[in-house]
Order: sequence, then structure tokens, then C-alpha cells
Amino acid sequence: MLASCRSLALRFGIQSAMARVNKLLDQILRGGADANIPFPGMLQLLKRFGFQERIKGSHHIFSRDGVAEILNLQPHSGKCKPYQVKQVRNVIINYRLAGEADA
Repeated sequence: MLASCRSLALRFGIQSAMARVNKLLDQILRGGADANIPFPGMLQLLKRFGFQERIKGSHHIFSRDGVAEILNLQPHSGKCKPYQVKQVRNVIINYRLAGEADA
């Protein structure tokens, strides 16, 4: 019984995390609320897309093989800066990464 509860909780947690990532991706691609994207969610999304992160001070620098652009993000009151959300959106669209969030 305990094992099945743990299994259910783990499965729900994974599905819930994927739902959050997909919701965030939709919000970014729509572009209507660039000033309201949570910074931790953006970090998680970029990692799911296969970007490698390095941190220097408050700068989170993301790079990925096959993507020429380097994304340099800084938090602002727990949110992403709007111009950085636009940069991320352009990379997702130009490199057709949107389908990779489910992987």
C-alpha cells in the first residue's frame, strides 16, 4: 500500500512538473506577459531544452550545442527581465525547440 502511494505521488509530481513547464512554455511563446515569467521556471525550462548552465554572480549563462546564441539571464525580483524573455522566445522559435520540452 505504501509503495503504491509513493508511486502515485511520484507520478503525479512528474506530471505536475511537466504541466508547469508546458504552461510556462505556452506563456513565453504567446508573448503577452514577458514581465511576469518566474525566473526559476525559466531556468528549469532551459535545462529541459538541454542547455548547459554556468553561473557567474547573478548571471545565469546558458549555452547549447547547435545554438549559436548564448543566453545570459539575471533575476529581477524573482522574475525574468522582459527583454531576456524575448531573447529566449526567439531562440525557441528559430531553433524549433518547443517540441523538446516533453522529452
